[in-house]
Amino acid sequence: MGIQSSDGGAATRLGGEDPGGPQLALQAVYLKDCSYEAPNGPRVNGAWNPQINLDLHTGVTPLGADLREIVLTVTVSAKQNDATVFLVEVKQAGAFLMRNMSDDDARRAIGSVCPNVLFPYARAAVSQLIAQGGFPQFLLPPVNFDDLYARSLTEQQAATKN
Repeated sequence: MGIQSSDGGAATRLGGEDPGGPQLALQAVYLKDCSYEAPNGPRVNGAWNPQINLDLHTGVTPLGADLREIVLTVTVSAKQNDATVFLVEVKQAGAFLMRNMSDDDARRAIGSVCPNVLFPYARAAVSQLIAQGGFPQFLLPPVNFDDLYARSLTEQQAATKN
């Protein structure tokens, strides 16, 4: 994989330095939507030891011939003693130029490469929302999107065989 910056942005060439080869270039990163709920505010009875649930989802919307909007949705919920302490949902988006890509390369970019780019932004937004809600600092753990993508391929292949 190589990197070029001919038009002011960085483009990742998948499969070598061929100018006609596959290209993936980030055009913009933006917070598309977010929500924060804390039914009782930061008041928690007892010791602070919430049960945290993390859900991730990636979606794609075509914006043009070679432009795709990738949206990484991160949902974090915290419960303590069966009561919801907070619920945060962040939709972190990016516009990605995807040119001359095979279907396999495009699926890998959407399922692994693009979420890896967007996750740090979503992680910061989640952390900031929780802190602004009056709760202790919260950092999402690292996520291996390459492994998640590989696992989803394996599950799809197993489902196809059945």
